Amino acid sequence: MRICVHLLLLFFPVLSTVLLLASCQTTPSKHKDRQALLDLKSFITNDSTGALSSWGNGSSACTWTGVLCNHGGTVSQLDLRGLNLVGRISPSISNLSVLHSLYLQDNHFVGNIPNELGMLGRLQTLNLSGNLLTGNIPSSFTNCTNLMTVDLSRNTISGHIPSSIHRLQRIQKLLIGKNQLNGSIPPSIGNLSRLSTLDVNTNNLTGKIPEVLGRLNYIQHLELSINNLKGLVPLQLYNLSTLAFFAFAKNDLSGEIPSDIGFRLPNLRVFHICFNKFSGPIPSSLHNITKIESIRMSNNLLTSSVPPGLNGLHNLTMYNIGFNHIHDTTRIITDLTNCTKLQFIALDENLIEGPFPDSVGNLSSSLIKLYLGGNRINGQISPSIGSLTSLTLLNISYNNLSGSIPSEIGHLSELTVLGLSGNKLSGSLPVEIGRLTALTTLEINKNELVGRIPEELGLLQRVLSLDISSNKLHGDIPASLFALKSLSSVLNLSHNSLSGGLIDTIGQLENIISIDLSDNLLNSSIPLSIVQCRSLQTLSLSRNAMSGVIPDSIGNLRGLQILDLSSNKLTGSIPGSLAKLPLQLLNLSMNDLSGLVPSNGIFENHSVVFLDGNPKLCYSSLACYHSQYSSHRRKVRIVSVVAATSTAAISIIILIFVMFVSRRYLASENTRTIGSTIKVNHPLISYEELWRVTNNFDQRNLIGVGSFGSVYKAILHDGTPVAIKVLDLNKVGASKSWVAECETLRNLRHRNLIKLITICASVDFVGNEFRALVYELMDRGSLEDWIHQRKQHEDGAGLNAEDVLNIAIDAASGLEYMHSDCGGQVVHCDIKPSNVLLDGDMTAKVSDFGLARLLAPVQPEHQSISSIHGLKGSIGYIPPEYGYGSKPSTRGDVYSYGVMLLEMITGKSPLEQSFGGDMNLTKWVRDNFPRRADEVIDKRLISTRADACFEGVQDSSIEQLLLNCLLIPMLEVALSCVVESPDERSSMHDSLVRLKQMKVTFLRSQHHL
Repeated sequence: MRICVHLLLLFFPVLSTVLLLASCQTTPSKHKDRQALLDLKSFITNDSTGALSSWGNGSSACTWTGVLCNHGGTVSQLDLRGLNLVGRISPSISNLSVLHSLYLQDNHFVGNIPNELGMLGRLQTLNLSGNLLTGNIPSSFTNCTNLMTVDLSRNTISGHIPSSIHRLQRIQKLLIGKNQLNGSIPPSIGNLSRLSTLDVNTNNLTGKIPEVLGRLNYIQHLELSINNLKGLVPLQLYNLSTLAFFAFAKNDLSGEIPSDIGFRLPNLRVFHICFNKFSGPIPSSLHNITKIESIRMSNNLLTSSVPPGLNGLHNLTMYNIGFNHIHDTTRIITDLTNCTKLQFIALDENLIEGPFPDSVGNLSSSLIKLYLGGNRINGQISPSIGSLTSLTLLNISYNNLSGSIPSEIGHLSELTVLGLSGNKLSGSLPVEIGRLTALTTLEINKNELVGRIPEELGLLQRVLSLDISSNKLHGDIPASLFALKSLSSVLNLSHNSLSGGLIDTIGQLENIISIDLSDNLLNSSIPLSIVQCRSLQTLSLSRNAMSGVIPDSIGNLRGLQILDLSSNKLTGSIPGSLAKLPLQLLNLSMNDLSGLVPSNGIFENHSVVFLDGNPKLCYSSLACYHSQYSSHRRKVRIVSVVAATSTAAISIIILIFVMFVSRRYLASENTRTIGSTIKVNHPLISYEELWRVTNNFDQRNLIGVGSFGSVYKAILHDGTPVAIKVLDLNKVGASKSWVAECETLRNLRHRNLIKLITICASVDFVGNEFRALVYELMDRGSLEDWIHQRKQHEDGAGLNAEDVLNIAIDAASGLEYMHSDCGGQVVHCDIKPSNVLLDGDMTAKVSDFGLARLLAPVQPEHQSISSIHGLKGSIGYIPPEYGYGSKPSTRGDVYSYGVMLLEMITGKSPLEQSFGGDMNLTKWVRDNFPRRADEVIDKRLISTRADACFEGVQDSSIEQLLLNCLLIPMLEVALSCVVESPDERSSMHDSLVRLKQMKVTFLRSQHHL
């Protein structure tokens, strides 16, 4: 013991010196790290969640959010993933000298990746994915030779992959997909001997795949898809026996797949080569890889037959060899019956022949999609098809199938798409098709079906497109078809033998785009109700026995592009209203029309107007005048014609003058009419008054800038606080926006719609036209400001769960009134958080009606008013059907409302770049609902709850109540609004009822806590 004491005393001075030196080194390092973190925070321009609020207080930096330190107190890991941070990455991050892990993914960082990152010599993990980073990948980052994982995917990084990448000798995962990289894949990547994952998908990479990638002996995941790579796949890649994921789809690659691929790549799970130019046979050894899960080889030039062995692939979920030149028999289907996990089979557009197999009913019970179309399959459709009850898509079109459609097809209750076109199917349409209530697309055209169209088709309340043309059907068209309000794409019954007349209920197809009833035996007049089909773009009634006149009101179909009424028995004159339509084809030939042919509009383009076969038509006033007199009074007629011509010339001159004067008069009269019909508490206001109350439109009074102008706050002379929207008339669409907003708001009165107080239609002090709308002032700003924390309550708290529910109910109430209760049907077309305003009591009101459309207006003279043409709405909130040309509808508003409700609940904008690739806000929520619903909900909605009703209640109980009674049910309502198919969406009325019931349930539940 004494010896130990003496030794301790002997070495104590040395030990003290070492500890002192260590202390002297650690303290400056801690200070340096602290300052680097503060510099990083200073580059953050928006911290909407307050995640970095703890940074900079008196506590140790090691206690700050996302900061992890080592035993010496220096920063070793920085984890700021998914915090919605906006800003740039500070170069000072390089001062974190012992940092080994940096996680900044799923934020909104912009700008270039700092070159200074290359100074972090100890860095092992770098994840910057899912941001808005631009510029090149700095070559300096290859100085971080200890890096093991690099993820820069889902940004907009451009330039080349650094050739010095080979310096990262310890790297195992390199993910740089979904960017804008160009150039070739550098051969130096082949020197990264420890690499297990290489993902460069969805870039603009060119050139050949380097052979040296065959040196990556530990590679498991190789993803080269969606680039512009050319040439052959190097044979060396097929020697990488560790590969489990091997994908190079959608490039310009060619050559044959090695016959022994299955022996070379025994661990393969995913093999995707679709959309290339691969030729030759499918290697039989590919089917020897018994653990393979997904094979996608569609859209290539593959030939020969499908090799045996499919029945041994028990893990297979997808088998897609469509769009090739495969010669085989339907035994393929029998082979696939042993693959019990299959969800997707595509054999379409090949050369497969043989009878339709009875074994089809033995395919996987999990099968969702079955593509067999475009082959040479014959025989009858097996009744066993009814066993595939999970099918959502069945396409067996364009084969040689015969016989009747089995009634068992009615068992496929999940089916949304049924394609049986282009076969030789006979018999009648089975009434059991009416059971397929999930159907959105039904195509049975080009067959030999007989009998009547079953009334039961009227049960398909979700169908968007219905085509049973080119058959041998007869009888009347069932009224139930015209009651399918879901039909918004195509109704095609042409080339049959349908008889009877068109009934007025055809007007119920308000959202239909194309109606083709040509080549039948229809014998009525054209129903006047056809004008209620406001979305109609194509109407063909040709080659029937239609009689009567062409309704003049058909000119109210403002979107009509193709009108074919040829080969009927129509009489009367050609309505002048047709000249106003944006027609691309007008065929009125082979009828009995008479009178003067209009000379303006579409009628000026003789290449798209067909009028032959109407001998009573005349093409000038002179010709029509001549036709009124018999030949034996020719001389008298000539004198009369000269007089008539002179009179006509004088009349035309007078008409031109009147039109010139009227045009200027109507412009002011339009304003006068609008102004006189707005029920205001104030007279129309003058420019001088607005100039005065805004202090010459001083920027200090500016509260917002929109698409068509600026908004100023002011107080009128009578003390009314207002918001003044001044239109910039130099912007395209501004004038139409002003008219649309006036026309819409003059007929709307609801507590949850912004109140239009008055308007100004005048000139400014230098004589320029001036237009402005004066609204009630909404003290609390826009919903967007509250969602993203730019506005808060007086106590500093943001929105809570109850606020969100109340605002959701208010906005839904306003929209439900517009859609159903205002005496007409008004579609807003631009629902988003910035267009929902809050007053002093936090009551929400829908605003900005510049894109609104009156689908069924109160007064018939105002039809289909719109401020702009083309796609309507704001990116991120536009319903998908608008992108395919569908006209605005109330269901479009419902979709936008659903996106807005998701944004309120999650705190995430639909435009966030973190939703890269195929991901978006709606898909992200849907993927996590309901099991992980709490993970997508903005936690601030719970944490900001401070109601006295919950005083003394445990936080966990409060949280569960808010989640289960409010937030999760609201998510469910939102998801029901953003269903892709418009007709499957909840209506605004139903959504409002559910939200109100939710509030009642919540208030009751409070009392039980």
